[in-house]
Amino acid sequence: MKKVLFSMLLVGAATYANAQKSEVNDAKKAWTLLAIAKTTTLADNLKTLNEGLAHTDKAIVHEKSKDMPEAWSYRALFASRIALVDSLDLNNAKANQKIAEEAIVKAKALDTKNAEKDNIQQAEINVDNALRNRAIFAYNKKDFASALAAFNEVTAKNPTDTSMYVNAGVTAKAIENYPEVVKNFKKAIDLGYKDSKVLYSEIVNVTFDKLKDSVAGLALLKEAGSKFPDDSYFIGLETDLYIKSGNIAKSQEMLTKLIAKDPKNAIYQYLLGDTYYKQALALQTERNKIDPKKTKEFNAISAKMIAFIDQSTPYYKAALELDPKNENALENLKIIYLFKDDKVNYEATKKKLDALRAGQPQ
Repeated sequence: MKKVLFSMLLVGAATYANAQKSEVNDAKKAWTLLAIAKTTTLADNLKTLNEGLAHTDKAIVHEKSKDMPEAWSYRALFASRIALVDSLDLNNAKANQKIAEEAIVKAKALDTKNAEKDNIQQAEINVDNALRNRAIFAYNKKDFASALAAFNEVTAKNPTDTSMYVNAGVTAKAIENYPEVVKNFKKAIDLGYKDSKVLYSEIVNVTFDKLKDSVAGLALLKEAGSKFPDDSYFIGLETDLYIKSGNIAKSQEMLTKLIAKDPKNAIYQYLLGDTYYKQALALQTERNKIDPKKTKEFNAISAKMIAFIDQSTPYYKAALELDPKNENALENLKIIYLFKDDKVNYEATKKKLDALRAGQPQ
């Protein structure tokens, strides 16, 4: 009697194991049908996906099927797809994302023969796209805090995706989270983002104006200037910084060294002229506050102004010799000639400037 009973137990165990393996097969069938099914409503789609996921729920808890790579790869597929398509229930989407991520890890560990490689990769893509969609959806709803969290999660999973770092930086700026702006834009720059010059401009301004960190700001300026030596913006910003801080000599020293290395660089010539011209403009502002009756004081400041203007002029001319299309140099020279009542040079410079702006050959 015992022998017969024992045989019956063995048959029962085998049948139950096969039943559990059939759950994996049912999950596979459900996924295949889902792929070829006609477009349905979100509710119908989620119903099918949840049914497929339920098959894997049973498969992964049974001793005979819990270590089958397919059980976990299809679990990852169903859960990741739910995370991707469920746009109505954020908590459900997040919960299924977690299920998918855990299943992906388990599937990779069990799939020693790489038989489930494609399914695992698809599940990973689904998770990535779910995060991206969630971030963009939150951004469009102006839920910037949730969007930033999602973008940061995307970059943590895909640490070389420059566009997502940029998105994270833009989102952080919307909620005035300036450290996050700098962190994400700088990461995109370091990874070779194609418009890194624009990002440098942003983080330099944020560091100086919002974070009030002049040391870090200057370091970023120098870094940007070294990467874009032919761009006047960063070098000009650095020279302006020195001028505003009263360290004009430092600005002129820097530009003089740059000119010594590259004497045919029109931008350097122009910027050195600017260090004198801007001092003249500052004096003009000061002079405008003086009572016209105070002739001696007025004339003294005027003399200093003219001296600075005279020092700036040769550098502006040098810049134009190297680059006749330097509009800023032409504009400043035009103002200088007008101020000095030099009608001949004023008209000649104005003619060149007008032609340049009209796109005509000079």
